[in-house]
Amino acid sequence: MDLLITLGRTLGFSFAAGINLYATVAIVGLASRYGWVQLPQHFAVFDNDLVIGGAIVLYLVEFLADKIPWVDSIWDALHTIIRPVGGALLAVASLGEASPAVETIVALLGGTVAAGSHFTKAGTRAVVNTSPEPFSNWILSLVEDIFVIGFGIVTLKYPLVALGIAIVLIVLVAIFLRVLMRALIRLWSRIKGPQPGAQVQAPR
Repeated sequence: MDLLITLGRTLGFSFAAGINLYATVAIVGLASRYGWVQLPQHFAVFDNDLVIGGAIVLYLVEFLADKIPWVDSIWDALHTIIRPVGGALLAVASLGEASPAVETIVALLGGTVAAGSHFTKAGTRAVVNTSPEPFSNWILSLVEDIFVIGFGIVTLKYPLVALGIAIVLIVLVAIFLRVLMRALIRLWSRIKGPQPGAQVQAPR
């Protein structure tokens, strides 16, 4: 049972970190600080004024950046390494005491899960940003914020539930990334336009 609880927190926090790392770190830090739930002792590393304060400030910056079309895509590009690394560190922190080999495996697992949710978010934003109106971007950003905060709380309080949700989400992301990749290729082709020397068929 303890293994499943640990795995639930590992996958839950890593997945959430791939969408919004700073909100996830802030939730874990505040939960550890104020004892919202009974957490293992190793989560105390997040109970630090600099960690909590920095995470909240950066979350507010991301909250604003995420609401501006194309600025959100630039922000996502800057976090292509940061979010997976953060997901890996959160995964290791969720693990507690373990051998270096186990820590390495868990870090790779957490980083991979965070990378998957990150690329899903970034790719979806790039497609949505082609829409001339900003409302779809705002709605998507708010849904992401609500999801990360809600899923973070579920992961803290009900790690077994989070484990089930995370497994389903990981499967969906694996399926969705293939569809998203095709959409991004079509989008890139439209942006580039016809290549020099390419034959253009005359209208019939």
